[in-house]
Amino acid sequence: MNNQVSSNDKPTGDRIDERAERIKQATSAAVASTKDSVERAADHVEEGLHRATDKAAGAAHKASDKAAEVSERSREVYDQTMDRADAWLEQARDYVREKPVQSVAIALGAGWLLGRILRR
Repeated sequence: MNNQVSSNDKPTGDRIDERAERIKQATSAAVASTKDSVERAADHVEEGLHRATDKAAGAAHKASDKAAEVSERSREVYDQTMDRADAWLEQARDYVREKPVQSVAIALGAGWLLGRILRR
């Protein structure tokens, strides 16, 4: 059959081989085009992921900096509050030293009032 001659003066086998070669070339071109498209899409996705990661890291840095600021401010407020509490405690001690009888009377009255409130 390979030696049959058609109207093109080419054996049928040669024409089959030529057509098979054209199909291979077409599929190779289609695959190459698809590979290029997929690679471009993958590059685009990768770039997007990198940008998103950079933005997330930037936001995390800002949040960390803000947390450090809040922590520092909280520490300052705590220190101020403790200083005030120490000052009030010292004033209370001075008052008790200067007026012990009045201090005992006030403490008894406050204890009695607190006892009545807590019983309910």
